[in-house]
Amino acid sequence: MGGANLRSVDLNADLGEGYGRWRMGDDEALLDVVTTANIACGFHAGDPLIMRRTVAMAVARGVAVGAHPGLNDLWGFGRRQLSGERPDELATMVVYQVGALRAIAAGEGAGVGHVKLHGVLSNAAAVDPELAGAIAAALRRLDPELRWLVPTGSAMVAAAAEAGLTVVAEAFCDRAYAAGGDLLPRSHPQALLTDPQAIAANAVAMVTSGAVTAITGQRLPRPVQSLCVHGDTPDAVAAARAVRDGLLEAGISVAPF
Repeated sequence: MGGANLRSVDLNADLGEGYGRWRMGDDEALLDVVTTANIACGFHAGDPLIMRRTVAMAVARGVAVGAHPGLNDLWGFGRRQLSGERPDELATMVVYQVGALRAIAAGEGAGVGHVKLHGVLSNAAAVDPELAGAIAAALRRLDPELRWLVPTGSAMVAAAAEAGLTVVAEAFCDRAYAAGGDLLPRSHPQALLTDPQAIAANAVAMVTSGAVTAITGQRLPRPVQSLCVHGDTPDAVAAARAVRDGLLEAGISVAPF
């Protein structure tokens, strides 16, 4: 176990995903557990007041702050299909949202250190090199120091490298993977893992093996630098706590990337 003590992984959650008087999940409780917060920027969810509140809570807890831009789709929570936007248009929408969060964060004395795409936008960029390249280039122009938190093994990894961005490889411990390494669509009956202990066991296995396991049982080697627990899933707080406890018990430290 001596070597295992040298291992470290980030634990992130997508937060601030309410709007107006409507709230999703328990952001405050999750911020007591995770090490990185991806904060919705107003397109798929979030508004200026929620963004400010979430940033302030993250800063108070020493949690790293990043932007979580999505499609301009409040009604569908950024999970409906693309509707004909060109890659350069989508890239501009991403930069717009990152800029909004940077302005809010500055008012709280915080910086925005990374970007993680949301929902259908992330799913599309994961398999579309042209879209991934357009977003990577736009982020590089905005700030070459930004880190891009991307699904491990996706097209965004190569796009980030081509643009000269620092990439952080993410795995989803509360989601199931298809045979090719993509996430199962949420419409699939086995897409979501909901038992906190099963999610924790999955997280530990991903980090210790350096692989994700497909629903077929196939192990797919993938680097894992950050683990995501979705804040809008049932028992998200319990799952995040179980993941953190499981990692520490396995000799894996939990720290921001």
